[in-house]
Amino acid sequence: MGIVKISDLMHENLRVAGNAMSRSINAQAEHWMRVGMLAELHPELDHREIAQMLVRAELAGGLDIAATVAAPAPAAASAARGRRTPAAGRH
Repeated sequence: MGIVKISDLMHENLRVAGNAMSRSINAQAEHWMRVGMLAELHPELDHREIAQMLVRAELAGGLDIAATVAAPAPAAASAARGRRTPAAGRH
């Protein structure tokens, strides 16, 4: 475990979002980091698919980045084939 320095504004954003989602500031930050990491590793996935991936990972014992990089989620491949613009709307 380490210390990550963030801006005061981001800390406030984490506090607000964490309260809204019934998470601690640290839990909210970790959630956003997981979602962001998976979005970068799997740009073909939308938020719903990333959330499903996180649930599957939790059921399997936790998020393992090595397994995530090695094998994309089965739903991701079929979902990506059905889209015309996989990255549309993402920032």
